[in-house]
Amino acid sequence: MTRLDRWRALSARITTQTAFALRTALEAVTHNRLRAGLTSLGILFGVASVIAMLAIGKGAEQEILEQMRLLGTNNVIITPYVEQEEGEADDGAASKLPRKYSPGLSVGDVGAIETVIPGLDAVSGEVVVNTTITREGVRRSGRVVGVDTSYFRLLNLQLAQGSSFSAVQATGELPVAIIGDGVRSRFFTTVAPIGQRIKVGENWFTVIGVLADQQMIGENADKLGIRDASMDVYVPVRAMLLRIRDRSRLTASSVEAAARGEGMVVMSDDEENPEVREERTNPHQLDRIIVRVSEASAVPQVADILRRLLARRHNDVVDYQITVPELLLKQEQRTKTIFNVVLGAIASISLIVGGIGIMNIMLASILERIREIGVRRAMGATQENILAQFLVEAVLISVVGGTAGIIVGAGISAGIEQFAGIRTLVAPLSIVVAFGVSLTVGLVFGIVPAWRAARQDPVVCLRYE
Repeated sequence: MTRLDRWRALSARITTQTAFALRTALEAVTHNRLRAGLTSLGILFGVASVIAMLAIGKGAEQEILEQMRLLGTNNVIITPYVEQEEGEADDGAASKLPRKYSPGLSVGDVGAIETVIPGLDAVSGEVVVNTTITREGVRRSGRVVGVDTSYFRLLNLQLAQGSSFSAVQATGELPVAIIGDGVRSRFFTTVAPIGQRIKVGENWFTVIGVLADQQMIGENADKLGIRDASMDVYVPVRAMLLRIRDRSRLTASSVEAAARGEGMVVMSDDEENPEVREERTNPHQLDRIIVRVSEASAVPQVADILRRLLARRHNDVVDYQITVPELLLKQEQRTKTIFNVVLGAIASISLIVGGIGIMNIMLASILERIREIGVRRAMGATQENILAQFLVEAVLISVVGGTAGIIVGAGISAGIEQFAGIRTLVAPLSIVVAFGVSLTVGLVFGIVPAWRAARQDPVVCLRYE
């Protein structure tokens, strides 16, 4: 007989024995349905807990990745900041000392950053003004945002229609705008928006583009500076400063406020309109500067250079803060990963308890079936046959519990997302892992009872009452 023939004969014998063991295990489980069902409950709850925990962790990870995509990778964000003052509580002489002057965040800062710092992919300023949007008798509050040509690429905002600002349009001489999807759906229900005019505050702009619908992703959006762009109107930043508002420009109201010692008070052009009127201390020409670094490894160094550059330009007045969103998100992701690992470990205890339950029931089953073991041995069954029978039975109970646990876990995950508002995502890998764990539990905790059953003396088993 050749080696191939021996291998085929061995494979056929193993297949026959496995099929017989599976059929015998099914008969035993069917005969003791209640006991097998109660035994598999431990595995069911353990697998369901693991599936739910992995789904919560995967959902949190997906949310963070979406935030990274919305923020843009390798971005550094500079925002205005109110300088903290500290001094002695005396007769007020210290307060009479001249304060250092800072122009605040400005278009000049954007130009200096582009000129001085190498290795930058793009830089864009941003000015946000609350205003009203009007067209054909429909009026609604909204925001007008002044941006540079690279802004949409920096924040991964996609255009559904039209085009972005050209170099000529970026000069601010032409009144053009790009609108959000919400503005399109409310003001352009019957006509295509491209080429149409819309009134923003007291100025008319021609629509040249429409942003694709952007889905918001939770409470962290505001904290990280991710704004819902659906009701925003975007114009070139220079058009914003020329036509709508330039906070660095002195006005009569700001001079009067400074004379009263109230600091720089900025008013909108339409002070009579309560939806537009804004009064606050804010000398900053820009609300935000976004800097994208070409290489991710250079982000910390660029942030440090930005800090020193702005300190010189702002006369050491700390009226800005520099944020690296990617680092914050990665730290948050690490924290959530650790938390989910701990929860997963706790949930896995249920699997261990379920495995111990399988071992306990199988050991008790041996005592009930000693005579059956003796009869099978007398009929010619080998120790391997008995071992396979009880091992397959343990694995079968575990796999049935694991399969039911996967279904229950998916249901729990859907319920958590529906009623608790926590995003969950059941990944195929987690299902494979859960099924593999349940199979392993059956093998590990079933091997001892199966080995003890196989070691029984057939003569003693036949005499057992």
